[in-house]
Formats: sequence, C-alpha cells, structure tokens
Amino acid sequence: MKYIDEVKKKTPVIAETDVLVVGGGPSGLSAAISAAREGMNTILIERFGSFGGNITQSMVESIAWYRHEDTVEAGGLNLEFEERAKAIGGTMDDPESIGELLDTELFKVVADDMILESGVKPLLHALAVDVIMDGPTIKGIITESKSGRGAILAKRVIDATGDADIAFYAGAPYKISPANQRMAVTINFAISGVNKDEFLEYMKNNPGKISDWATETTGKEDDLYSPYIVEPFLKAKRAGEIPEDARIESYWSGGITESGEVTNLNAVHIFNIDPTNVWDLTKAEIEGRKQALLAIDALRKYMPGFKKAKLRNFACSIGTRESRKVVGMYELTGDDVRNEARFDDSIGACPEFLDAYGIVILPTTGRYFHVPYRVTVPQNVDNLLVAGRSISSDRIAFSATRQMVCCAITGQAVGVAASISIKDSVSCRKINIQKVQKILENRGVRVF
Repeated sequence: MKYIDEVKKKTPVIAETDVLVVGGGPSGLSAAISAAREGMNTILIERFGSFGGNITQSMVESIAWYRHEDTVEAGGLNLEFEERAKAIGGTMDDPESIGELLDTELFKVVADDMILESGVKPLLHALAVDVIMDGPTIKGIITESKSGRGAILAKRVIDATGDADIAFYAGAPYKISPANQRMAVTINFAISGVNKDEFLEYMKNNPGKISDWATETTGKEDDLYSPYIVEPFLKAKRAGEIPEDARIESYWSGGITESGEVTNLNAVHIFNIDPTNVWDLTKAEIEGRKQALLAIDALRKYMPGFKKAKLRNFACSIGTRESRKVVGMYELTGDDVRNEARFDDSIGACPEFLDAYGIVILPTTGRYFHVPYRVTVPQNVDNLLVAGRSISSDRIAFSATRQMVCCAITGQAVGVAASISIKDSVSCRKINIQKVQKILENRGVRVF
C-alpha cells in the first residue's frame, strides 16, 4: 500500500462539552437525551442530515414488532419515542403486533423536538474521523464536515455509531464476523400507485407466517402472522426476470396509506458486505437500487394490486445490520438471552426478542433478560462507553442486542452512567451502578 505524508497542522477546537454522543440512531438519541436530562452539557453529532438512524435513513418503521400482550420490556425512552410520534399522528397500527409503526419522515421531527427540549446541542452533517487520546483516556474526537476539520473535547464520549467507529479509532479491542457469516445489508424502498383494497384482500387471503422464513424458533412463533411476500419474486425467478443468486424476498412492515403508498418494503438483501468499507457500501448501494427495480417489476407483474405501482423513493442510505462489536468487560451470550439471565449491574429488562441468522424468538410469554452495564464498557479505553448494536455480545446474543429496543435501552443507560461518572469524578468503569439504576427507574425504566 502506498502512503503520503500529510502536512502537520493545527485543528481548531469547535466545541467543548461534558458528554459527547457520536451517532444519532435510537441508541445515540437515547444517550444524549438521558445525559442532558441529568443536567449535563451534551452534544450529539450525526453524519447525515437528520437524527433517527435506521428509522429515518433506512425507513425502518417497526421498532416493536416483538410486542404482544404478555411482553415485558424496559420502557423508558424506547416507549417515549413511540408515544411522541403517535401524539403528532406519526404512527399507525402494526399488523404484526400491538406495537406502532412509525412514520419515518415525521420521526425526524420527533427526534429534533426531543433533542432541543432536553437541551442537547445537535450537530448534523459531521463525520467523526479520529479520536483525541491522553494515554488510555479518550478526550474527544476529530470531525470533518463542510466547515472543515475540527475537534470536539469532552469529559465523556459515547460511541453510538453502530459500527464502533470511535472505539476502533481509540484502539479498543473488537470483533467482526467473517464476511460470509455477516448479516445482509438492505436497500429499502417505498411504492406508490398500489390498489390498497386489492392488495390487502390478497394479504388477508394469503397470510404469511413466521415459519415461512424463519429456520429456528421455539415453536410458539411458527403460526404467528408475518407480512412476508415471496411468491411474486419466485415467479419472476422462474421466468428468468430475476437472477437466481439474487436474494429478493419482501418483508412488508404493514404500512400503506389511503392513497396507495406502500411505505416500506424490505426486499433486497445483499450479502458479503463490510459496512466499515466504503467500497463495499458503494457496491451495495448501486446493486441494491438495481435489484429494487427488479423487485418492483415482479410486483407489478405478479402481485395483486400492484399493476400500476411505481417507485416512490429509495431509503436515504443502505440499511446495515452487523459490523464491529467491542470486546467489553463482559460479553453477553446466547445462553444469557435464551435463559433469562439476571445481572446485579442490570441497566434494563430486554424482551427475549431474537431475529438474526434465521433465528426468530418473540417474547409472547413474558420472557426477558437483563442487559448488564459491563457490555457497554470497552476494554483498554477509559471514559468511553458504547451503546447500540456494537456492544459486547456473541453471535447469538447479537440477534437480540442489535434490535432497536435493546439499542435504546443501552443508550439511555450509558447517558445516565456518563453523567454519574462526571458528577462523582470517577471513570466510567468505576461508577456506582446502584445510582444509575435508581435514576433509570425514576425515569420509567424497568431495570430488574
């Protein structure tokens, strides 16, 4: 590999803060809002033009399709997001559950409002490209944007990038699965011109089930309804209209407007992509849009109600599911998740909700596990906490920790933990966890 020597130059400090949160998805939103509510000067930076992460960038409407009558969950900000969206008409009923589907465009406003109301200082269109270290202690980050290169100094930093970017730059140990074992990336899209009545009548008469696509369940999930659409794409493959090696099968969230807009189709799945490699991401974006058009052609030809359908829009960015995971002070395991593990340092009760690698387990009988604080604390780096899908977990536990409900749980908890760390003048790994738990419970979180 060739290298060039860059000219050494001074980087201006563009901001200083108590808590800096990098990444504005469900985990980052939760972290920033919870830190600000504890009185911390808090900055939340995001590389795109809106907050919300996969909700707003990749049009993921359903954050709670796991929720059934007997589900036990943590509550807190996770539910507040839904309630705030519903209050402005930004949700609709989820046909798969008793949860709510989010209007992913209106959620951008929900996120803005909650950030500003809590006193968080937002910074959009800013990409974190490096860290500022003092030995093993993180002191801030370097950003690049239209305004140039700048430094943000912070007493505590929270990595909510989803890819553990900040932990990686700081030298924290991490794991990443081989490409052929990694979950797919997806280009989601919306369609207009659908005959709503005809489409819904077909779905009613041809209901999908989770057992149509899951390879491992507990049995109780098998006959649960799933808005899974595959027949049009199989017909297109048999007709030579979709390549045999293309993974096109649609998970329709259930969103459809009175004017015939199907608001999200999760149909195109591209494997062997590294979300931390821009060449791979570029390849996936282009190939994903190409395959999405093939999917729409198949729906027009073989799906009732779609004869006059056309593309409304693609998601703003490809949806990624899996990349780096930090090596934390504890690694959550599949056994922990499957056996309702209990921990003294619990920061939230996460429903037993697994969905990855063909495994689907839904918390229909009230089962849940504790998320321990230690999975958010990376090894070898002080005053850095990690929230979201890159917390410390093994492959099977990741089926649960990658879910947005768990991301919000870890985000809210580390926002509080960072605040306690500053108030008590101790490192993040030495905080009084009972103080964190008490605050979370006062904020409506079920900790135990």
